[in-house]
Amino acid sequence: MTDKSQGLFDTYAAGDRIPKHVLLETFSKAGILRSDPRLSRMFKSIDGLPEQIDAQQFRLLHDCSPALFEKVLSGQMTLPQFDSFCLELDRMFSETAEITDGKLADYIPQLARVNPEKFAMSVCTIDGQQYSLGDSADFFCVQSCSKPITYLLALEENGESEVHSYVGTEPSGKTFNELTLNAKGRPHNPMINAGAIMSGSLVKRGQTSSDRFDYVMSKWRELAGQMKVGFDNAVYLSERQTGDRNFALAYFMREKKAFPPDVELLDVLDFYFQCCSIEVTSQAMSVVAASLANGGTCPITGVKVFRSDFVKNCLSLMSSCGMYDFSGEFAFRVGIPAKSGVSGAILLVVPNLLGMAIWSPRLDELGNSVRGIDFCKRLAARYKLHAFDSMVGLRDDRLDPRRNLYESRYGGIVAFCAAAKEGDLVEMRGLIARGLDPNTTDYQDRTALHVASRCKRLAVVQYLLELGVDTNSTDSWGHTPLDDAIASGDSAIVSLLQEHGAKSSKHDRIKTE
Repeated sequence: MTDKSQGLFDTYAAGDRIPKHVLLETFSKAGILRSDPRLSRMFKSIDGLPEQIDAQQFRLLHDCSPALFEKVLSGQMTLPQFDSFCLELDRMFSETAEITDGKLADYIPQLARVNPEKFAMSVCTIDGQQYSLGDSADFFCVQSCSKPITYLLALEENGESEVHSYVGTEPSGKTFNELTLNAKGRPHNPMINAGAIMSGSLVKRGQTSSDRFDYVMSKWRELAGQMKVGFDNAVYLSERQTGDRNFALAYFMREKKAFPPDVELLDVLDFYFQCCSIEVTSQAMSVVAASLANGGTCPITGVKVFRSDFVKNCLSLMSSCGMYDFSGEFAFRVGIPAKSGVSGAILLVVPNLLGMAIWSPRLDELGNSVRGIDFCKRLAARYKLHAFDSMVGLRDDRLDPRRNLYESRYGGIVAFCAAAKEGDLVEMRGLIARGLDPNTTDYQDRTALHVASRCKRLAVVQYLLELGVDTNSTDSWGHTPLDDAIASGDSAIVSLLQEHGAKSSKHDRIKTE
């Protein structure tokens, strides 16, 4: 075995064997499903092994997919404590499921027949960690969640400059199907109906309708890691029969000569209705979202579907225009690029971290899923996922799912105490500016004030006292910072602490020089 695989074996081995169930539980807790194509050979091999796996058998498993195998067993996945993250998702999902507000999208007859109680949530990280809740195996139409993908297809084929000579990049300030264009007579952006119709007109021009749609379906499957992607013909027919506003938009754009030359208007509209009628499960849509979070590369197959710079453009427009007339409020409250659809779907993308799909058919007055919006707000309130949560100086008790719980809890305070020991006020101020609470304790319940008092760092003690830190916190041995100052024999620090109300844990009066 290589040094790396031998080290992993020694870490998990009980004697000279690893119980098979321990390996399987480790992969399960990390969010790696048995259906993951990257490890299909490993899971097939492990099923044929005895309950106790020796070093040679472990090496063979390791060699099935060395990089991923090592990441899982060494705890280096995108979300290192994925099981804890999933428990939080469970809680949020259960709380959100109690909401019954909103109504179905009745202007499309087929959507009005969907069971309003349906509710699903799926997540997939850029490492392919997956988890699903609720009706995650049910298929639903993507509706306007198709618009980011259609826009990306147009970018891949035509480039940014060409596409944006036909469609703008600004929020419209109008409803998604408003009969309006920008000052140049073009759709305001690709995330509203007019913009999506225009984007579709730029995809595989000159090809037959069937070939164009086959191409789109193939790209959806690539984004979804080759999971099943379907088509709801009844919804397509329903959309086409009741799509008067979309016909009006298309004719309005043709009147303004907005389309590329030689565009067949009815073919373009058919293509738009077909894209809206694509159907997926929340699990498949979460992988699509994760592919966007991963810069256009599907995390569970490694297939590069879109260029990263085009994905950046798409996520920028999702941030500003993706949630209908709620886009500004969503960017303010949640701060995650997203796209909603009137089927009740929300496609959520946290760049460089994860993708998420939420589906609940009841809509608010703006056309967004009521439960979906509530779930997103709960997610943002619990985790540091907002685009600007890395801002210097932000301090709150939300969790960063990217960090190991114990690294998150102790990593900053270890650095803070080390700086206090060295008297490095510059480093201490920087850590506080990045959000560290100066009262935080290490695993022995010691604060930086304990350390500075023991190490005779008068300037550090003065700084901490100016911040208003707790002068009487006790460590695991019951010692206060004053006890440390007395033990160090620094009378100046002792006096300073006493002036700020510090007490000794000892009952007897201790005389100091």
